[in-house]
Amino acid sequence: MIQQIKKYNKLEEFLNSSLQTHQVLHIDLSEKQIGDQDVSGLCSALVNCTNLTNLTLGLSYNQIGDSGISDLGTALANCTNLSNLALYLNDNQIGDQGTSVLSSALTKCTNLSNLTLDLSYNQIGAAGASGLGSALPNCINLSNLALYLIYNQIGDQGASSLGSGLANCVNLSNLALYLINNKIGGSGVSDLGTALANCANLSNLTLDIGKNQIGSVGVSCLGSALSNCSNLSNLTLDLGYSFIDDQDASNLGSTLANCTNLSNLTLNLANNQIGDSGASDLGTALASCINLSNLTLDLSDNQIGDQGESGLSTALAKFTNLQNLTLNLRQKQFICYLM
Repeated sequence: MIQQIKKYNKLEEFLNSSLQTHQVLHIDLSEKQIGDQDVSGLCSALVNCTNLTNLTLGLSYNQIGDSGISDLGTALANCTNLSNLALYLNDNQIGDQGTSVLSSALTKCTNLSNLTLDLSYNQIGAAGASGLGSALPNCINLSNLALYLIYNQIGDQGASSLGSGLANCVNLSNLALYLINNKIGGSGVSDLGTALANCANLSNLTLDIGKNQIGSVGVSCLGSALSNCSNLSNLTLDLGYSFIDDQDASNLGSTLANCTNLSNLTLNLANNQIGDSGASDLGTALASCINLSNLTLDLSDNQIGDQGESGLSTALAKFTNLQNLTLNLRQKQFICYLM
């Protein structure tokens, strides 16, 4: 039986609807100048949606703070039948306290298997990330998670705590983690990578940690950790603007070559300090990924000259099973379909 999707983009219309009949619900209240008091009214209605199994709630670009997000968490904790939840809360005024309360409340949604949580462009630090890390393992049925924390301030401690929590999400098979510009250094990325290596069932991973200060140690440890994700078949790794040099690129390629089940790889190393030797070594190493069929490689805005381009081309020609290659090099994009 196909469940009917109910959609609302006006708070008043939702408040006046038949709340107990909702099973699949989409509410978009983005850019509505909603504050904590408005969220309180929304929450009073949500607690009465006792049959709700799928909820998409858009509250982006508003003025919601810790009080409002705490109320939202309390309301969602009463929606015990939720299996699919998408919360878009980016560009508000949410801090550590609100994030921790929301995270704790989500653990009450014991049937939750798919979660998208966008908290980008808020005021979340290490404590908020730690709250998320502590709560997520308690969502015992969680298999698909997309977590956006872009442009916050979680730092090394927050990244480490978040990773420790994710490592205990035993049923997680698909993970997308966006941590762009969060003041994360080498130790935070190393701890995060080590934790992800313990996600035994992880097959699809998107990890976007560009515009941080991860350095050589972070790159090396992250690559080594990912090579231990034995079931990983699809990987998107964004390390743009990360101060990566030739040796880092070479080491990263060597470790990724150990991901023997990898079939699809998207690797963004744009805006770093990679030169000719780094580009050549990276290509040579990736050619050892014998099961790789689709590769997207972004090396734009580095320090690669003719020698590096030639070495990279020679290495890429050695891919035995590659069917699709997208190469972005010095702002020129070449798309090849290899038969």
